[in-house]
Amino acid sequence: MSDRMPPVSGNVVRHCASVTRASREAQNGHRGGILWFTGLSGAGKSTLAHAVEEELHRMGCRTFVLDGDNVRHGLCGDLGFSAPDRIENIRRVGEMAKLFMEAGVIVLVALISPFRAAREKARGMVGHGDFIEIYCDSPLEVCEARDVKGMYKKARAGQIAQFTGISSPYEIPADAELVVHAGVETVEACARKVLAELEMRGLIANRTCCRNANTSGRMP
Repeated sequence: MSDRMPPVSGNVVRHCASVTRASREAQNGHRGGILWFTGLSGAGKSTLAHAVEEELHRMGCRTFVLDGDNVRHGLCGDLGFSAPDRIENIRRVGEMAKLFMEAGVIVLVALISPFRAAREKARGMVGHGDFIEIYCDSPLEVCEARDVKGMYKKARAGQIAQFTGISSPYEIPADAELVVHAGVETVEACARKVLAELEMRGLIANRTCCRNANTSGRMP
């Protein structure tokens, strides 16, 4: 499995911003961080990421969801689904997530990201405690039964090559910070677990993390 990391120009010098990440976080009223939701297609990654974002938004936190399908319409529109392209897709999303985090934003990445080593490289882009891997553990048969996009049916029929879980491997996280059983538990139950994890790790504080937090309509 080869990396497609582009060369870095020798004429590029990193510029340090005068407004620091700590200053942005202080203004936001909470820490920035990366929540990396990984799992099979149909495992509930995007649904869960958006449910968590809705709750954080109600609390007044600054958030953004980077959805795997959406980034392939723009930033990663030139990539296919070969192993090298998938690795490059994860690298690009990881770099973009890092920029959001440095802005003091809680960025939620919903990406199949099937290769363990590529996910670990994304983790290595940021400091310890900034990257929270959330494995959406949903059995293949459950994902196929959902199949809202009809992708598994096409993959089984040989119409889609290199489809994760069918003709391309998915490597289960060895040591994810959080595992949610998205195929069994409700979205609400999984979201509560994610929020509890954020509280425990200090990204948010007792679900009133942010200045001017709006607590109306919160999850029970």
